Amino acid sequence: MQLYRNISKSLLSSCSVFKSVPVAGVKSFSAPTKLDIEYPNRNKLRVVPRVPILPPQVGSYRMQKKLRLMRGPEEYHNTLLHKQYGIVATSGGRFRYQNFEMIRMTILKNVDYTKVFAIWRIPTPWQPITKKTQGMRMGSGKGSIDHYVTPVKAGQIIVEVGGTIEYFEVKPILINIAKRLPCHAMAVSQEMMDEMAEKKKIMEETNLNPWTWKYIIQNNMLGCHKWISKYDRRWFNEYL
Repeated sequence: MQLYRNISKSLLSSCSVFKSVPVAGVKSFSAPTKLDIEYPNRNKLRVVPRVPILPPQVGSYRMQKKLRLMRGPEEYHNTLLHKQYGIVATSGGRFRYQNFEMIRMTILKNVDYTKVFAIWRIPTPWQPITKKTQGMRMGSGKGSIDHYVTPVKAGQIIVEVGGTIEYFEVKPILINIAKRLPCHAMAVSQEMMDEMAEKKKIMEETNLNPWTWKYIIQNNMLGCHKWISKYDRRWFNEYL
């Protein structure tokens, strides 16, 4: 009897079929991290007005193009207030009323506002854009106001999303919105923004090439001040 048991054990241990049989067991997972989230007073994105509410004497005011409002980096609204997720512009552009509605409806249809909130980080359309009627001759002064836009610079946070939700859940929605904006943009999280800032700092500190754009422009090497743009003297060829 003992011999039979020894033979059966040796056969079972040597048989590859029994080795591949999975063994059921109790699995333990770590508890989810508790997020300290401060919700705003309004969870949903508000509807922006198509035309700004202005006094009568200012309502028909027409201005120049002012392309400087889209050039260079954004110096103020370039961080996430709630330290979670959002969309950041990587180039300048102009946002029309239709772009605001596209963002608002896309988020409204794809997120659960019982546990998620979204806030605007750019002002409502305020800059008037003029246009003349089709077939009209040139001249006769500036055209009438056609629509209003919001100029945006590179680094501007466009919309911010947060709540009891992970980044992988909201990432496809933010990428879908970023592809349809009138400027280059990308979906980001707080970890991604910290990583990009740290990477940029490391590249500046460990750069071994002394001929940087800043050094070349500040020292007017090869007489570059004759042909470079005035914006290159300010941002050293980093922004358009």
